[in-house]
Amino acid sequence: MTGKLYLIPTTLGEETEPLEVMPLSVKKVIEQIDYYIVENEKSARRFIKKISPKKQQPNLTIKLLDKYAVEEETQKYLDVCAQGFNVGLLSEAGVPAIADPGASIVKLAHQKNIRVVPLVGPSSILMAMMSSGFNGQNFAFNGYLPIDKGDRKRKIKDLERLARDKNQSQIFIETPYRNEKMFADLKSTLSPQTNLCVAVDITLPSEFIKTMSIKDWKNQQPNLHKKPAIFIIDK
Repeated sequence: MTGKLYLIPTTLGEETEPLEVMPLSVKKVIEQIDYYIVENEKSARRFIKKISPKKQQPNLTIKLLDKYAVEEETQKYLDVCAQGFNVGLLSEAGVPAIADPGASIVKLAHQKNIRVVPLVGPSSILMAMMSSGFNGQNFAFNGYLPIDKGDRKRKIKDLERLARDKNQSQIFIETPYRNEKMFADLKSTLSPQTNLCVAVDITLPSEFIKTMSIKDWKNQQPNLHKKPAIFIIDK
């Protein structure tokens, strides 16, 4: 039988015990798989050991899917499935292939007629949307906004127009060390009546999720420095 590709979720931070935020089925799958495709080997091994302490680390075969990965090599990552071995795809945080380079491996699996099996786990994007109070029937994820300040402010206004004209919540993220600059630009660029949700450290002990108008955010300064954050704009 051909092996399967399992999309394995990870925690959103090391302070959280894996089985507090994901079902036992994830642990069972990890205990059965020795072939992994990951973004960072060190953190992947740490997660595997935490959720399955008895698993023999030297027996694991780990392939890297980071910004240095060569496509000619990644195209071979699923070859072991032809030999009947299952492969696990691990994100650096959250679920694979969502705001994550794993999508290319999932696409490869479909091309090779390999069954793709998604497992349940925490997605900061969906959990922020759930918690925002915004329109869960119509929303869009925009990834990272431009780094250039002028371009970023123009993009923020574009997202505000989309939120208003299409009644569509606009979700985006930022590199943690630039969160505070992003928050400042949001407060100075968006209209006072526009609503903004800021969701930080989701599922962690320091979790902070708040939705307010920009007018009300003006006097607020949550701790965003070097913390994983989700921002959502709505009308």
